[in-house]
Amino acid sequence: MNTTGSSGAGVVRVEIDDIQSGALRPRPVPYQGKYIFLRVDDRHAGRALLRRLLPLTAAGLPEVDPRRDAWVAVALTYQGLKALGVPQESLDSFPRAFREGMAARAELIGDLGESAPAHWERPFGTEDVHIALSALSSDAAQLDKELEQARVAYQDTPGVQVIWQQDVRQLPTGRTTFGFRDGISHPNIEGVGLPGSNPQELPIKAGEFILGYPDETGNLPPMPSPDVLGRNGTYVAVRKIHTNVAAWRRYLRANSSSAEDEALLAAKMVGRWPSGAPLTLSPEHDDPELAEDPRRNNNFLYRENDDRGFRCPAGAHIRRTNPRDSTIIGDARMHRLIRRGTTYGPPLPESVLEDDGRDRGLVGFFLGAHLERQFEFIKAEWVNDGNFIGYPGEKDPVAGRHGGTGTVTIPERPVRRRLRNLPSFVVTRGGEYCFLPGLRALRWLAGLED
Repeated sequence: MNTTGSSGAGVVRVEIDDIQSGALRPRPVPYQGKYIFLRVDDRHAGRALLRRLLPLTAAGLPEVDPRRDAWVAVALTYQGLKALGVPQESLDSFPRAFREGMAARAELIGDLGESAPAHWERPFGTEDVHIALSALSSDAAQLDKELEQARVAYQDTPGVQVIWQQDVRQLPTGRTTFGFRDGISHPNIEGVGLPGSNPQELPIKAGEFILGYPDETGNLPPMPSPDVLGRNGTYVAVRKIHTNVAAWRRYLRANSSSAEDEALLAAKMVGRWPSGAPLTLSPEHDDPELAEDPRRNNNFLYRENDDRGFRCPAGAHIRRTNPRDSTIIGDARMHRLIRRGTTYGPPLPESVLEDDGRDRGLVGFFLGAHLERQFEFIKAEWVNDGNFIGYPGEKDPVAGRHGGTGTVTIPERPVRRRLRNLPSFVVTRGGEYCFLPGLRALRWLAGLED
């Protein structure tokens, strides 16, 4: 089995070949893919399906040739593990957040009002979601090949039903439905051998992302039992988010004095220009050349050059969700996530300010070894609360729950700018907590006996 060493005090050996590709690798660019939820009506059928999926489940790091790079990842909910017949002792060893599920913790993470589970797209938030499959690739033919093999696997397994599917793909612009480039930032994970996107970020302990390794506290994160089930696994918060693009555009238009001011206001709320160029490095204008340079487009920190947020506001979306070295309450490294966003639905045509009724948005995967102090903490404290940056009552201008009463502060000289009456620009359509096992764990699950 291939392992990778790391420098520093002691050597961390990360078992790359036992970790599903869906855990550590960045999203391919360009990309297209599909997400599939399945319900297991018979535990023997569920185990048989896992045996059929195992040959398709990729491990390790990306292929050098992106045309050969397609991967299928297999994750399970708590209800899915129960449906497979996992012993109760093992089920009880999983953390409470995972056992309860995202819908039960909706109030904590801000899924209220129109984002509440009562309004979620079925089968999200029900006990029917058992197995989640994801397939992503840069190459359409390779993706089709992988999907066809997966389709044969579950269609040839009576007792397993497909209950939800979602196609995703990179838009022709290469940007999100809001018009901003995504997928630039990826953490530097110790011992993995895959460089992070920010050269200034010190390696983060592997145990922040993968079970079985020390985390930033120097301890091993709690791991499900037996060890073969927990080791080299991770947790995934799956989110389907609808984007209110027309409302976003109308708000920008109503609060700007010119087209240039409108573009700057949007960038101040996001923290990057539409091209992906960061405000911290290009505060006055968009810089597509900077954005296209992977050596520079994420090569920045905040404290030395922009501690007070005159370039990138402290409340901007990217600064809230990854404060880097900002002066905040708490340690940002303890709350780092692997984020993987994929776009669904058609873009709203340029300059259109009224909603066309089409569903569009993103399906996000947020991965880490600690659901509560990573995903849930970020949602509760950083996205939907401003205390940690000194702006009580303010929320993330893009992803926060505003409901028409939101406020955002933009530092400016000589007088700061205050945005008021923000609507909610995103609506949660559904979410699930999943466990992404290592390959040995998948084989253990597939080999369970009554």
